[in-house]
Amino acid sequence: MANILPALPEDAPELSKLVNSAYRGDTGRQGWTTEADLIEGSRTDAELLKGVIETPDSMILKYVEDGKIIGCVELRKENDKLYLGMLTVNHTIQGKGIGKTLLKASEEEAIKQNCNAIFMNVLTVRKELIDWYIRHGYYDTGKRKPFAFTDPRFGFPKVPLEFMIMEKSLL
Repeated sequence: MANILPALPEDAPELSKLVNSAYRGDTGRQGWTTEADLIEGSRTDAELLKGVIETPDSMILKYVEDGKIIGCVELRKENDKLYLGMLTVNHTIQGKGIGKTLLKASEEEAIKQNCNAIFMNVLTVRKELIDWYIRHGYYDTGKRKPFAFTDPRFGFPKVPLEFMIMEKSLL
């Protein structure tokens, strides 16, 4: 049986392994959410994730099945909107509706926190991912933001990258 629960600080190491294996490196290439050909290095680390979990107005929801975390999503309240990031599903079981379930749980959390919209940053070169979010009611706001991370915990771009800001109204 699957459960979606707020992550605890002690979940950070397992979450880090999950996120890095889904987004980067050779294991990430096995799933459709990979950034391995775009960005070199890790996507995150346990220390960073523990910080997110412990920060007020932030949380990571974990999707747990048979005692193992197989999916997660970062959520952070910013005024009257909820930021959604790092939506992750174990690369070996993508395409089974877990991402959609986490997306729905995120929208329910946004409503619970009295947010009128959810927004996210998506790399503009990730057409398949952008299309997936569009199918789930998100739209391109027209805003762009450079991939300007200097912290090595986020990796190093192999090609020039920028983010598209996508949003979904919850009203």
